[in-house]
Amino acid sequence: MREMLVACGDLLGLLRHPGGLQGRRPPSTRKGLDSTPNLRDLGQDAARWPPASLLTKAGSREAILGLRDFPNMPALLHGTSRLRKKLWHRHSDGKENPLRRTSPRCSPGLSRHLTLQPSPCLSFPSSSTIPTPSDSNPRAPRIPIPCFILLTPCPLSFRRHKLYREELNLTSPATLLPLRPEASWLQFHLGISRDGLYPRSSPTVSRLLRDMRDFSTVSADYSQDEKALLGACDCSQIVKPSGVHLKLVLRFQDFGKAMFKPMRQKREEETPEDFFYFVDFQRHNAEIAAFHLDRILDFRRVPPTVGRLINVTKEILEVTKNEVLQSVFFVSPASNVCFFAKCPYMCKTEYAVCGNPHLLEGSLSAFLPSLNLAPRLSIPNPWIRSYSFDGKEEWEVNPLYCDTVKEIYPYSSGNRLLNIIDMAIFDFLIGNMDRHHYEMFTKFGDDGFLLHLDNARGFGRHSHDETSILAPLTQCCIIKRMTWLRLQLLAEPEYRLSDVMRESLLQDPLAPVLTEPHLLALDRRLQLILRAVRKCIDTYGEDRVVANDTMPAGAPTSDTAKLST
Repeated sequence: MREMLVACGDLLGLLRHPGGLQGRRPPSTRKGLDSTPNLRDLGQDAARWPPASLLTKAGSREAILGLRDFPNMPALLHGTSRLRKKLWHRHSDGKENPLRRTSPRCSPGLSRHLTLQPSPCLSFPSSSTIPTPSDSNPRAPRIPIPCFILLTPCPLSFRRHKLYREELNLTSPATLLPLRPEASWLQFHLGISRDGLYPRSSPTVSRLLRDMRDFSTVSADYSQDEKALLGACDCSQIVKPSGVHLKLVLRFQDFGKAMFKPMRQKREEETPEDFFYFVDFQRHNAEIAAFHLDRILDFRRVPPTVGRLINVTKEILEVTKNEVLQSVFFVSPASNVCFFAKCPYMCKTEYAVCGNPHLLEGSLSAFLPSLNLAPRLSIPNPWIRSYSFDGKEEWEVNPLYCDTVKEIYPYSSGNRLLNIIDMAIFDFLIGNMDRHHYEMFTKFGDDGFLLHLDNARGFGRHSHDETSILAPLTQCCIIKRMTWLRLQLLAEPEYRLSDVMRESLLQDPLAPVLTEPHLLALDRRLQLILRAVRKCIDTYGEDRVVANDTMPAGAPTSDTAKLST
């Protein structure tokens, strides 16, 4: 196991000083290297970091993770005969076949990947520099990354995909792509801290938005939610898990991933009054605008999101290996290339999204770290709606509902309730009634920030203000001091929220993202929030209503604290 730690140290040196592995003694020359290292032997949790995007072209020993740039890594991986035997299959005549390097569990009829167990024995704080062990802060919140990853595809999947590409005369090259430690998505993951998804002034976010906008896609697939629904949709349910939208996972040339939500509704269209919130369209421009508003409010709880025109033929059809996704493409009567979700209640052409004829507008939201690397909890919102045609939840009929919530841990102490009210203010501004759950990182404890995910049902009706979204604020009559000060600032004429949003959204490639009525609705809704807070202050006093958003003395401070929920 010592060699495993040495390998971690070697990669740390590489991350701190590119090319830093040159001239070092290969770790495999030391005795005792285990062929199947794992974290349980080290007395740690067996956390994994297996992003499936870390794949390179099969058939080259040095192709894996760009090993031409890691001269000592082949020696580490192939330093013992026992490990070498497990990595190599043989021809029928007994000769080694380098093109058959697969996992022992990967039989010729299966398509699996060889995975050398990663070791998250390195942790990096949210600062821009990577610390040495001597200056590490044990109390600083950290998101770990693995030491190294080896993923080699079985040839079968490549042969099948090659035949498919030849049949359709597709020409996108299967290029060899190295993993760069300075990749913007990786730096974004390393910058996550207890305060938010990214620092207040973060050049990494700007670079990540630019990369998602410009980088070419190397693969496309359905999201995990829609994969789980294939052939298993219950059409008797009122609320369909995927609604009437379609989303895809796109991978880029730097191994980064983003969630692509295509345009389903034009900007000038407003959600009909008769629509229930749980069957509303999911709007790509709402995801983009929500990210900008979240950043203006200084919450920093929405993943970076950018708009982009996607060529559905070259950037989805030609790069996907999902045969189901390949099968749902068709050409419309208007000669536009379209595709739809493969689901019993969705596999109809009327639910399809179409290019013009190939270009399709959509939003790209950066992926968060893997759940194996940075676990998250999905928790029901105490102010969840009924999601039925005629039912009501308790908070909708009981004005004293907040008193009940305050008696339940973790809302009885700490910042959780204050964060819920922040989320309600954010949702009211964008008009999102669909916040049935919220997520948070377990590593930051009970008082970690709440993630504001899935905002595509916002900005649907600019002519209507749904004040019931503000129920947590009006019933609990409490708000963070920093949030209160920020809202007052954005109500000043020189910092008017609509003006700041308009200027911020001009940076997006799909500008204008919001129509003018939606921007003006932000100012109107902001005034309603300020009026509600002032009413609470008049009733209970400012000292009781405006709370200092600081961590109480008894709150957990360890970055490894786990939620008991």
